[in-house]
Amino acid sequence: MPTRKILHRALALTALAALPAAAFTQPSQAVATAASAPQVAAVAAPTSFVDLPGRALPSDHAAHRITVTYRNDSSADRTVAPQILVESPDDGPFLAPADIKLEVLTGGHWTTVRLASQTGTLYTDLTRAKLVLHSHHTLTQQYRLTVVKAGPGTAQPRVALYA
Repeated sequence: MPTRKILHRALALTALAALPAAAFTQPSQAVATAASAPQVAAVAAPTSFVDLPGRALPSDHAAHRITVTYRNDSSADRTVAPQILVESPDDGPFLAPADIKLEVLTGGHWTTVRLASQTGTLYTDLTRAKLVLHSHHTLTQQYRLTVVKAGPGTAQPRVALYA
């Protein structure tokens, strides 16, 4: 057993010797402050939006198609993101995400889209919808909207444009 104890100590000393000297020194105040500060990833915000024609929410509990179409007429590629807003009346009642079922057609299959809510407006996440639209190409995205709990409001499709 004494041999084993010496081997463990030797391995530990060898590992310590292999570490850089910086591992044993106190970090400077500036480095410590930067390291302890919360790291926030910079997310680029859209530079503008293209609003498409909206319509009143249907009250028949049937699935209704919404098509978002945008053509990149510029000579450069452009990052875009289709978005659906479901707006409640200003004076209420405010819609909840459970009141609306929204699906997107991707790869020939309908997939449920999660809706977020802020001040009476339900909306789709832009970060998940971002894509690069090549020069002189057209984006056509199909959505299916079903009102689960009928209420007043409007469905407003739009496209977010990024720099």
